Amino acid sequence: MKPALAATAAAVRLLLLGIPLAVQAQQAPPPETDRGRLPEVTVSTPRGEVAPFNVPGSVDRVDGAEMRDNRLQVNLSESLGGVPGLQVQNRMNYAQDLQLSIRGFGARSTFGVRGVRLYVDGIPATLPDGQGQTSNIDIGSLDRVEILRGPFSALYGNSSGGVLQAFTASGEGAPRLSYSAAGGSFGTWRQSLQASGSQGAIDYLLNASRFQTDGWREHSAALRDIANGKLGIALDNGDKLTLVLNSVRISAQDPLGLTADQYALAPRSAALATQFDTRKTVEQTQAGLLYERRVGASQSLRLMVYGGERKTMQYQSIPLGPQQNPLHAGGVIDLSRQYGGVDLRWTAELQMADRPLDLAVGLGYDSLREQRRGYENYLGRVASPVLGVLGVLGVLGVQGRLRRSERNEVWNLDPYAQATWRLAERWTLEAGVRRSSVHFDSQDRYIVGTNRDDSGSARYSKTLPVASLRYQATPDLALYGSIGRGFETPTLNELSYRAGGASGLNFALRPAVNDSVEFGAKARLGGGLLTAALFQTRTRDEIVTDTNSGGRATFQNAGRTRRNGFELAWQHEMANHWRTQLAYTWLDARYRDAFCSPSPCAASNTVAAGNRIPGIARQSLFASLGWVPPEGWRAGAEMRALGRMQANDANSASAPGYAVAALYAGYLKKWERWEFNAFARVDNLFDRRYVGSVIVNEGNARYYEPAPGRNWTVGLSGAYRF
Repeated sequence: MKPALAATAAAVRLLLLGIPLAVQAQQAPPPETDRGRLPEVTVSTPRGEVAPFNVPGSVDRVDGAEMRDNRLQVNLSESLGGVPGLQVQNRMNYAQDLQLSIRGFGARSTFGVRGVRLYVDGIPATLPDGQGQTSNIDIGSLDRVEILRGPFSALYGNSSGGVLQAFTASGEGAPRLSYSAAGGSFGTWRQSLQASGSQGAIDYLLNASRFQTDGWREHSAALRDIANGKLGIALDNGDKLTLVLNSVRISAQDPLGLTADQYALAPRSAALATQFDTRKTVEQTQAGLLYERRVGASQSLRLMVYGGERKTMQYQSIPLGPQQNPLHAGGVIDLSRQYGGVDLRWTAELQMADRPLDLAVGLGYDSLREQRRGYENYLGRVASPVLGVLGVLGVLGVQGRLRRSERNEVWNLDPYAQATWRLAERWTLEAGVRRSSVHFDSQDRYIVGTNRDDSGSARYSKTLPVASLRYQATPDLALYGSIGRGFETPTLNELSYRAGGASGLNFALRPAVNDSVEFGAKARLGGGLLTAALFQTRTRDEIVTDTNSGGRATFQNAGRTRRNGFELAWQHEMANHWRTQLAYTWLDARYRDAFCSPSPCAASNTVAAGNRIPGIARQSLFASLGWVPPEGWRAGAEMRALGRMQANDANSASAPGYAVAALYAGYLKKWERWEFNAFARVDNLFDRRYVGSVIVNEGNARYYEPAPGRNWTVGLSGAYRF
């Protein structure tokens, strides 16, 4: 058995051996004062706040304090490893965001996040076309992150194979001022300053942070500034207003992926990236206003309005040859996006057949306007090109002639409803439906020579029903089954090109439609929580890569796929402050139909039925053990293991599985109005060499994004309550 899988199997055996002990502890519980128990928490749903134990589906909540404890506080990948079904990899490339997928949805994304819906304080971080990013999530001010998996994700609309929601904390009590800093290997440094508190009807929180790194690989330096704020106002009539503000600025070099030979010989190299000075800059600012009102004793209204702007400039490593095609869009991308929306929701606590009925009905509208331009990434003639100019920071890649200009619009209008009926003492029936309609419109403004007018429009719509049945077998054991339908439209980036070098958007792409079923159990054992879920998702018209060369990726529909999976998780905290956590995922994701990439078919480019979907590990395991008293010394250890990942549809290249460990220790001291916290951490303790993530179907076989060896982080924070 291979080392990573052996570690996985051993940890699962330990978990299964531990369950009878937990059951025995529950049968003969110690006195209440000596028992450890997980804190009571809730998660957000369309019908309101609900305890995760009572949700008929797979949902996890990770508290912000836990995400900050003994960590750098820069990437979600640092703290979400304990969520089963969630695969989140740090590319070590801040120009391309994290690689995030839920139950295999989103695995094919080569940059940003797609296939998974993202929200920050109720504001979509996923745009109407299904493309999103995590770069504006400020870990330093988070209250919690919630991750929903399974059929009920479909109630969030387009590209909701899973849902990740981040919530900013609210200010409480007397004014509090805090400062934290952390530094580590590879010139990494983060500083944060936060002010929070409440007085009368007003609560507030404002956090600002700066992160910078030289990067582990060559040409991977990055600088990121985030400002995040939240202001709450309780009105005299009991209504509540909440204003959220967020701004992020990113300047990051892009080291690109490596071929197998490059990874083997020089995993830190980035020769091609240095030649073209590949990089990305991002500026984004957004604001949202939430209004909540009670209507009588049993009804409430909720209105969210938001808007924002995101500007992106990206320099790519596209060779000069392909750009000589008059239909080519160039090697520099210039994007300016304005987005906004509104969500209106009515909830009520009613009765049906003398049994409680909770009802939520809403309407969501989101819009995106995009100005997209493309330029050559060189100056002068092809025979003697200028790829860079000397600047203060060295040789910088250049922006050449205009090669693309278009105005794109995407908008959706989605009515939805969800009802929960407690039809008997132990039985709960839950059902919902969403009618999701997504509209695309493109106006071509670059009509030169053979580059004709490629304007066009498309509309995708689908009714998305979901339903579940939950049985409360005992006060500490719940069983459920759920079923639902979801869909995933092409993103603007996937529509951008047509196969064969033809100009214009690829409006022949159809949305992928999936049907999911899940059976699960949740049990409170000995003060801990054990959850298990068995699921299957069948998809038709899966969107996959058609061609990928010369900087142009085109996509096609590839027939049917199937994802079978199993998730198991265990969380426990003892009265003496020992905390354990285990999360195991088995996911078999395969193509059910053969297809050709690229088309037309030939013996060399056929993807066989039964091939594994790339970017998805078949097995993953997270285990942690920590001693975390509320004050004093703290310490712990973590282990993460991931199975082999295929890098392309043909399954001819893959990244081997791995297992890595981390150790941390810290000290927390509270003294009158002061609070001090210090920690030290070592990741990849045994200096394992491994591939951190893969770039799925990369056209030049540069699939591999290597992870760093042993590295360290130290941090210190202080806070004063006035």
